[in-house]
Amino acid sequence: MKILVVGGAGYIGSHMVKQLSLAGNDVITLDNLSYGYRDAVKYGKFIEGDLGDNAVLDAIFKSADIDAVMHFAGFIQVGESVIKPSMYYHNNVVNTLTLLDAMLRHDIKNFIFSSTAAIFGEPDYTPIDEKHQKQPINPYGHSKLMIEQVLDDYDKAYGLRSTCLRYFNAAGADPDGELGERHIPETHLIPLILQAASGRRDDIKVFGDDYETDDGSCVRDYIHINDLCQAHSLALDSMIKNNKSARFNLGNGKGFSVKQVIDVVKDVSGKNFKVSIEPRRDGDPAVLVADATLAKKELNWQPEFAELKDIVKTAWDWEVNFLCQ
Repeated sequence: MKILVVGGAGYIGSHMVKQLSLAGNDVITLDNLSYGYRDAVKYGKFIEGDLGDNAVLDAIFKSADIDAVMHFAGFIQVGESVIKPSMYYHNNVVNTLTLLDAMLRHDIKNFIFSSTAAIFGEPDYTPIDEKHQKQPINPYGHSKLMIEQVLDDYDKAYGLRSTCLRYFNAAGADPDGELGERHIPETHLIPLILQAASGRRDDIKVFGDDYETDDGSCVRDYIHINDLCQAHSLALDSMIKNNKSARFNLGNGKGFSVKQVIDVVKDVSGKNFKVSIEPRRDGDPAVLVADATLAKKELNWQPEFAELKDIVKTAWDWEVNFLCQ
C-alpha cells in the first residue's frame, strides 16, 4: 500500500514508518519538525510541512495515490495542554479536521488515529476496556476525544473508515538501535529514569508514595513501541479487509509501579542514582492499566515485548548508544 504517515518524524511515527517500509509498503512522511527529527525518518519519502496546510496536503494527494493515512502529529503533553489549551485545540482538532477534509476531497477513506487513554479520565475500574466511560479531565484528552467523535460522524456521513488506537504508555526503542524516544522536554517516566541512570539527570522524582498500591507508588501499563506499531499495521489491514471502523485500547494488560520501574532500570543499567519522594500531583490516578482483550481477539495481536525488563533494555541501549554520545 501507499501510506501517508503524518508526524512520522516523531517517536511513535518514526518507528511506524520503519515497520511499514520493511513490510513492503510505500511510505510518505509529512512532518513540520516542531517536535520530530529529520534524521529519524530513515525510510520512504520525507516532506516537511504541516497537516493544517491545505496546499501541502492537496499537493501530496494529487501526486500520490494514497491508500491510507496514519496520524501521529498530535501534541501530547497533558500539563502544557492545561496552560495552552488554544495550542492543543488548534493542532489536535482544527488541523486534524483540515487533514480529514483534504482526504475526502481526494476520496481517501482509510484513517488510523493515534488516540490516548486520557479520553477516559479518572478510571471507574481497571483494567480499562473500550466500554469505560469517557470523561477526560484535561484539554489534551478532550482534543483526542473530540476527534474520535468527529470520526464517528465522518464514518456515517462520508464513509470515511477509521480506527482509533488508545495508548496507555508507549515505551522502549527500536531493538535494532536505529530509533528511540527523544522528547524536549522529556515527560515520560522510563526515559526520565534512564537519564538519571546515565547521569544526564541529577535524580528521579517519585510523585507520591502513599497510594493504595503494593508499594505506595502509582501503577501504569507500558507497551513496547514495536508492539504498538504492530497493532497499527494489523488494525489497518483489518479495517480495509472488513470496511469497518473500530476502536481499540492498547497496553500490556500488566501494571508496574513507579518504584518497580526504577528497580528494573537499576538492574538493567547496573547503575544507582538518587530517588526523591515528592508530594502527589493533582490528577494522577493510583492505577491505569489497559484491557487489550478486544485488540488481541479481533486483530490477533499479541505483544512480543511483554516483560518490563525487555522494554527497558531496548530503551537503555538507545540512551547509552545514541543519546549519551
